[in-house]
Amino acid sequence: MSQLPPKPDFAAIEAAAHATADRRSFILALIGNLVYSWANNESMFIYVLMILMNTDEASAAVVFATLNTTRARLDLVERLARIKIRERTVQKALERIIAQFNELTKIRNEFNHCMYTLNERGEITHTHSIRMQEVQGKLQLGVVRKMDDARIKEMLQAIRAMTKLNREIWDFLPRLQASLQGSGETAGAR
Repeated sequence: MSQLPPKPDFAAIEAAAHATADRRSFILALIGNLVYSWANNESMFIYVLMILMNTDEASAAVVFATLNTTRARLDLVERLARIKIRERTVQKALERIIAQFNELTKIRNEFNHCMYTLNERGEITHTHSIRMQEVQGKLQLGVVRKMDDARIKEMLQAIRAMTKLNREIWDFLPRLQASLQGSGETAGAR
């Protein structure tokens, strides 16, 4: 028989939650900033595709949106880069951008795909990853992590890293375009 967790006392949590609203709102704002920053960075790959495919923004956006996962989009970028980019330094710069993006995707996924645990005062105390993992030959839900000051610091660092990556991608785009124009790959691209 399935063993359900006890049903929370929602009335008691809601009655006490006003006292913890500031911290909860701060945490939710951090989660929102993680998602916002990550989405802006993912969307920047439309411009990478535009340059690599020697096409216009709308066409690159159609290709981007047609591929329904981030992994598929990045696979396309990586494959096109291998056949289009001749300069090793430009190739390495794109690889580094993709690696950084993938690393930052982990924390975005962590907060986008989890269950949040509240205590009796309505404080967010833990996250419980819904990613399946195998432990001693058995499948179980993923890791439970405390939502403490160290975790908040980790979120703030990730947001700063995503902002920095966004600027790096903007700086990389003209370099990528110049590299391909120099090799004759993007003649006529806008």
